[in-house]
Amino acid sequence: MTKTYFDFKTCALISLVTLFTISALAQTNLSRKKADQIAAAELKTQMELQKPKAEAEWAAHQIQYKNFAMKFTTQIFGDKPAGGRSLYISLHGGGGTAPRVNDQQWENQKKLYKLKEGVYFVPRSPVDAWNMWHDYPMDELLTEVIKSEIVMDDVNPDKVYVMGYSAGGDGVFQLAPRLPDYWAAASMMAGHPGDAQILNLKNLPFMAFVGGKDAAYHRNELVAQWGKRLDSLQTVYPGSFIHETHVYPDMPHWMNRKDTIAVPWLASYTRNALPKDVIWIQDDILRDQFYWLGMPIESAKKGLKARVTITGNNINILENEHEVLYIYLNDNLVNLDKKVTVTINGKQVFNKKVPRNAAVIKQSVAARMDKSLIFTGKLVVKNGEVTAI
Repeated sequence: MTKTYFDFKTCALISLVTLFTISALAQTNLSRKKADQIAAAELKTQMELQKPKAEAEWAAHQIQYKNFAMKFTTQIFGDKPAGGRSLYISLHGGGGTAPRVNDQQWENQKKLYKLKEGVYFVPRSPVDAWNMWHDYPMDELLTEVIKSEIVMDDVNPDKVYVMGYSAGGDGVFQLAPRLPDYWAAASMMAGHPGDAQILNLKNLPFMAFVGGKDAAYHRNELVAQWGKRLDSLQTVYPGSFIHETHVYPDMPHWMNRKDTIAVPWLASYTRNALPKDVIWIQDDILRDQFYWLGMPIESAKKGLKARVTITGNNINILENEHEVLYIYLNDNLVNLDKKVTVTINGKQVFNKKVPRNAAVIKQSVAARMDKSLIFTGKLVVKNGEVTAI
């Protein structure tokens, strides 16, 4: 008879390995119910962590990011809806001029629009430059505003809008397509588009206003051209590129408040946080996530493009110029209790279940604190192969 002996240390090691394996499986093979519980708990934790910082900022009426300080004012209109308040971020004009001029433009912006319901948030640009609303670190500042408004004024992240006049309109032209997954809709007044990535607006309603006599920087011509481009894209992609363009023939740069019709138009839209057809082109301010797509920031480059669609449990990668592409999933995008298929250029490369993963949940909550963009699973696309995390 052969006898096998296990000493105490060996048994202890085996037990630890077993426990670790069970624990790992428990965190990466979650039921939908358990994933939802983890998400709710993590969201509560992150909101509690955000609150002291937000309270200090609101007391000072100023947000600090590295060496940049952005002053702001808020006004609250109407009763709070059951789902939380709307948020309108309104960007003033001015630009590369004396600080006192931008201060006066900030004062004007505070009184420019009235809401039926919501928080009217008017920041003062931390810099006095022509690109004051779309250069670094404006993305970081405004996304931090949204996180803090969620805890300070119970803002609904599906009802956040961006609008701006003149230099503020320049900012909207850039920030709307750069951060479309943050906005429910956007409205640009009397700005110019520059090199903004229009294709990124596929799932974001966009409104534009300009005076027909506003010829400085060719605003009148460029805004009209932008509108025609959106008309064409709406034809190519039915149901997408929702927009309105208003060119007032006899109006100069100041449109005498004709643009105030933007407020009810914006309010009529709720964010589509999880569109099933996404076009993503990297801008000069790089991002590591765009709706449910992502990538390692260290490999991001301006102009890189991806287009991915989801139909049922089928993911179709139509274009991808990224060396590594992440696809974040949850049960509102696909049914994670069933196999998920991934096709690249017509070839099926993946057909497996994607596990719900506690680490992915916690990462997505910490990044955005956004109830509609909590992901539970993740795919990594590299060298034509797909791996589930």
